[in-house]
Amino acid sequence: MQILKIILSIILPPVTAYLQVGLTKHFWINIILTLLMVIPGMIHALWLVLTDKKA
Repeated sequence: MQILKIILSIILPPVTAYLQVGLTKHFWINIILTLLMVIPGMIHALWLVLTDKKA
């Protein structure tokens, strides 16, 4: 499942953030980062998955 989340974090970072932590502050941070530029949103989503953050 983690491999799927890693791939999804590259394609759709906010979806990955939502699946990982739900509607928490990390999700909203990821939305803002993705809207500003896509690369920071991807990095943040990867960080959420790789550090195994939970809601």
